[in-house]
Amino acid sequence: RSSPSPPTPMDVTSDTPPPPPSADPSSSLAVAESEDDSGPLAEKLALATDPSSSLPDRVRLLEEIVKEGDLWSVWCVRVKESAVYALARAICKTKKYDDVLPFLTTTCSTFFDNVTKAKTAKAVRRVLDIVEEEAPEEFSIMEGLCTAVISWCTEHNRTFLKQRVVAKLSSVLYLQNKFSEALELIVPLIAGLKKLDDKALLVEAHLVEAKVHHGLRNLPKAKAALTSSRTAANAIYVQPSLQSEIDSMSGVLHTEERDYNTAHSYFLEAFEQLDQMGSTKAASSALKYMMLCKVLDALGKGTRAKAELSGLVTGKQGVKYAGRSVDAMQAVAAAAGDRDLSKFDKAREEYGDELKEDLLVSHHLGVLYESLLESNLLRIIEPFSRVEISRVAHLISMDRPAVEKKLSQMILDGTLLGILDQGNGHLIVHEEERKDGVMEKGLKVVEAMGKVVDNLYGRSQRELVMR
Repeated sequence: RSSPSPPTPMDVTSDTPPPPPSADPSSSLAVAESEDDSGPLAEKLALATDPSSSLPDRVRLLEEIVKEGDLWSVWCVRVKESAVYALARAICKTKKYDDVLPFLTTTCSTFFDNVTKAKTAKAVRRVLDIVEEEAPEEFSIMEGLCTAVISWCTEHNRTFLKQRVVAKLSSVLYLQNKFSEALELIVPLIAGLKKLDDKALLVEAHLVEAKVHHGLRNLPKAKAALTSSRTAANAIYVQPSLQSEIDSMSGVLHTEERDYNTAHSYFLEAFEQLDQMGSTKAASSALKYMMLCKVLDALGKGTRAKAELSGLVTGKQGVKYAGRSVDAMQAVAAAAGDRDLSKFDKAREEYGDELKEDLLVSHHLGVLYESLLESNLLRIIEPFSRVEISRVAHLISMDRPAVEKKLSQMILDGTLLGILDQGNGHLIVHEEERKDGVMEKGLKVVEAMGKVVDNLYGRSQRELVMR
């Protein structure tokens, strides 16, 4: 038997990083020298990331590392890349968001000029993600930052990076409710991505397009864009965070179509994924959408909505994400279950920020309010054949013009049978017309007799021809 061959260098487990491409792998001296080059930078990075040091000192040390222009071995580049990300986080923690743009365009210029285009694209995208994580509400800063990076990419012919930053800018514009501007960016981007067949970015771009069309209330195009995103996603591996966004958008569109059970299942899928990833804010939004679907579905069936939410709220996951958003939906559910407009108005006033900041929730709360108003008006009007509009307004605790407008809308929609006597200020309610069963059955008998006569006439004509 032949003796086993000695292990190759790749078979030996070691904490030592692989030698840099520029050095001769057979030369241990070159590797040692490359490692020695990163020593001072690594020590300075350790000091800069020490939590005990002050924030201004950390920013100063990190800037020195990033601006250093003599050491460019593989190890030094890694240290400098880590310093870039740490400096971006440090600047965001100082709340000086205006310094992020000079940091990218000036401080990091030496680093970007001496590394590969792929490394530059990775660093810029990561910095944008860090700013988005640290300052999620600073949309104007993100918009200006993305616009400046796009201009820089155009100037330096960085097409690959530009496409990704344009997709990011479209998402930022969507969050600012600038739907038309976002659409102007995303449509040509998708056309270019289809030519390159970049499916990974195409999934994100089509998803943003679906969100923008939904914001513009163009539901057919939103569904088409989401279908395109799913088609592209089926051909590649999709990260759980992106898959949860696709599921959430599917739930949103099914909610708009009033298919609340299907929408709830999509939101549940998204919630479970987000819960596993530890994304608290996004998971809380998915839980809020699930509760909204339960409320709307129960209202459509005429059942008590508050009884349907017990499983969501009292469960282990519901307790984990308890907060004002969950309390707001519980208050809305209680008002909807009692068909009480005063409770509903009180909930909207108390939890205004939680209920109005979300596009889907705010729209469907309006639908829910109209439904509750109609059911309350019908309940008040039911005993009367003729009633003063002012009396109805008093009973429902609303202004007379608003009640009169709603009554006229219900009459036009066919929800209420009656007319408005505006001269006297009265509502005249008509009784629902009962269908005459005898008349319908008589018409069916006449129709059947007509068919019999036609058959007899046809037979007689055939007999005459045969004779």
